[in-house]
Amino acid sequence: DCNSDLALRVYSSRLLGQEPKLVIHGGGNTSVKTKFQVFGQTTDVLCVKGSGWDLGQIEPAGLPAVKINPLKDLIKLKELSDEDMVNTQRANLLDSSAPNPSVETLLHAFLPHKFIDHTHSDAILTLCNQPNGDEICKDIFGNQLVYVPYIMPGFALAKQSKICFDQATETAGSEPIGMLLLKHGLVSFGETAKEAYTRMIDLVTMAENKIDQLRKGRLPQAKTTSNVATASDVAPILRGLLSRTNPNDSGKYQRLILEYRTNPKINKYVGGKELKKYSQKGTVTPDHVIRIKPKPLILSTPQIDKLDAWETEAKEQIQSYIFEYKQYFNRNNQSFGNSKTALDPTPRIILIPGLGLFATGANSKSAKIAGDLGEVNAQVITNAQEIGSFECISEKEIFEIEHWSLEQAKLGKARVKPLERQVAVITGAGSGIGKATAQAFAAEGAEVVMLDIVVGPAQELAKKIGGTALHCDVTDKKSIAKALAKTCELYGGIDVLVSNAGAAWEGEIGTVSPEKLQASFELNFWSHQLMAQASVKIMRRQRTGGCLLFNTSKQAVNPGRNFGPYGLPKATTLFLMKQYALDHGKDGIRSNAVNADRIRSGLLTDKFITSRAAARGIDKEKYMSNNLLKEEVVGSDVANAFVYLAKATKTSAAVLTVDGGNIEASLR
Repeated sequence: DCNSDLALRVYSSRLLGQEPKLVIHGGGNTSVKTKFQVFGQTTDVLCVKGSGWDLGQIEPAGLPAVKINPLKDLIKLKELSDEDMVNTQRANLLDSSAPNPSVETLLHAFLPHKFIDHTHSDAILTLCNQPNGDEICKDIFGNQLVYVPYIMPGFALAKQSKICFDQATETAGSEPIGMLLLKHGLVSFGETAKEAYTRMIDLVTMAENKIDQLRKGRLPQAKTTSNVATASDVAPILRGLLSRTNPNDSGKYQRLILEYRTNPKINKYVGGKELKKYSQKGTVTPDHVIRIKPKPLILSTPQIDKLDAWETEAKEQIQSYIFEYKQYFNRNNQSFGNSKTALDPTPRIILIPGLGLFATGANSKSAKIAGDLGEVNAQVITNAQEIGSFECISEKEIFEIEHWSLEQAKLGKARVKPLERQVAVITGAGSGIGKATAQAFAAEGAEVVMLDIVVGPAQELAKKIGGTALHCDVTDKKSIAKALAKTCELYGGIDVLVSNAGAAWEGEIGTVSPEKLQASFELNFWSHQLMAQASVKIMRRQRTGGCLLFNTSKQAVNPGRNFGPYGLPKATTLFLMKQYALDHGKDGIRSNAVNADRIRSGLLTDKFITSRAAARGIDKEKYMSNNLLKEEVVGSDVANAFVYLAKATKTSAAVLTVDGGNIEASLR
């Protein structure tokens, strides 16, 4: 429940937050001053965006109410530390369990207006990130805006903003409708939600029109290179280099998830003649630096026939980037009494002329956020260069906000799951064992790619677990190549293959037709070989090892009567698993199998269960639990076995039985 002020605040906040040219990924903030009943008394409160909330999907709970009068009194202070500011804001929350109010809460509190909107408009940033940005903006907006020089968010910015507002109001003789925080963003005011929102849109529209007027021409482009390698060729190499170059504290590979972006706007930006100059100046608004670092890494254009040479060069460039980033940290940390904590030095944005942009992150969500911010920076900097010259805050100011504890808190400290940073590809993932396996790997933190020839059910599950579903005929090399190329574009590579797809054919081996046996071998053996071979190629490009997991069925070692067309290729696949373990252990690639039995699925239907029970001479009720434990085995049991083997880093060439106990099928 909420009052009308808060309801309108939520509504207009969502309007702002759902326009990426204004706000992106938790950026911006909004507020409303209203009154709440507290223990029977009317209390003046400020409802302001809470840390961690996104304006586009904000709810009333995302605008925590703070008693405003104690906050207003803070303006009398000369100084206020960040810690004391946060503590004071929390102490005045009406709900002690509410999220921390925005780091810019005091700016909203000190200004007198009922509704206040703050965005990081692309157009505004294009204009104010010019060497003479303040002059350009004053020429456009005149005394409609208050102009505040760049100050790091917090108490100092809030106090200076109020001083500038009072001075501007007195000088102009009329009250401004908004405020320009130079090289940072735009603020609009209003007595109603509609007024504040409308003013924001009108001001941004004026900025967009001015950009069109000032544009001098198209960003000058460098010469293009022919024979450029594809993103799917480059991604595993790049992912492997990034993972191996910056190991974690234990000396282990620090895998990253990659996301590839390309479109005409990105290509224009990365193809510019002066890319090495304008891309290295900083981010378009200070907020972005905590997710994409001050600078992107620039690599040369990879040619398809010279990838080995490109890899050697890229390795040197990544090492140089990390070295320079550490130098940047040490250089600036001295200015803060060496009090800052060093961050991961691995680049978050990689620019490759002729190819596009790669974003990196610990998981697909953070990689996507970095990719979105990378695109925003590309667009704004391109526009800034086309009307003049991009310029941002100083290196010291960038460093300060990148290492600011209040900004770092936005990233959170979520528990790292066992398979986070790993990409798992699962075949036959739309139903049965494959579906259960996709759910199990997602629960362990893996990025899950679900392959199936009937992709609809897989797509439904992918939406629920945050994975990706792709069509793939695992008996067709071209279909496999297409699916894995897309996987490399979406995530950067492959770490785990669960080769699960299969189907059962019955028949007496002495009379079965060659066509039936051939069809079974195509799906139950050759598809495993084709998937494994294609996956190993990618894993070897990454050089960070990998894991092959095969569903080989208990039929591989304990054949059933009249079930040879199914058991023969499964037995061959069991040998295939061991051959991969033997031949590719040198590459750090593990290979294991799960021997499951009698799992209800699209393969083991009621009709099929009846048939197999008859072959065993028992009724179908007993067939499903005809094991030593007398319990039916389900898909999640097999899925858990696959997950276990994926995490068993010292296990290879092993077969794990999941059948409730079948002594005839038991193995080492």
